[in-house]
Amino acid sequence: MASDTTTEAVGEAVEKTGEAVGMPQLNFDTFPNQIFWLVLSLIVVYFIVSKVILPRIGGVLEERHSVINDYISQAADFRKQAEQAEADYEAALKEARAEAQAIAAETKAEIQKELDKAVAKADAEIAAKTAESEKAISAIREGAVENVHEVAQAATREIVAALMPAVSDDAAVTKAVTQRMKG
Repeated sequence: MASDTTTEAVGEAVEKTGEAVGMPQLNFDTFPNQIFWLVLSLIVVYFIVSKVILPRIGGVLEERHSVINDYISQAADFRKQAEQAEADYEAALKEARAEAQAIAAETKAEIQKELDKAVAKADAEIAAKTAESEKAISAIREGAVENVHEVAQAATREIVAALMPAVSDDAAVTKAVTQRMKG
């Protein structure tokens, strides 16, 4: 329906003027007027853009640029601080390791001293017990030799008495046993 109304309006305009009505932009009779308004509009838009919009955009860009530069300088400072903290950490770690090694060496030396003392004490106790044992063994040997000597004399007396009942010289038997035991 709307197109029917438009077509009727165009038809009436053609009947009144005698010409077809088209797009006014393409009508050569209105070109100078259109060019004037186009140039005037472009000049107004140029002044608005150059005096209002571009300074605001430039200000925002400068502000962003300064904020970004601040962030970059802060990041560089943080990086330097991090590197310094890492260097301090490494130095502290190296110092702690050296201290731990020194403590370990000192503890090892103390343990070695205590071990040496304990070994010396044990050696002294062993030497004392060995000396006591040797004394006891030599006493036992002497006692055993005397016992063997007595047993040998008693056995010899009995053998002599059994074989030769007429001879009962104890001094001769003791002398013979003693000579034989010496070698």
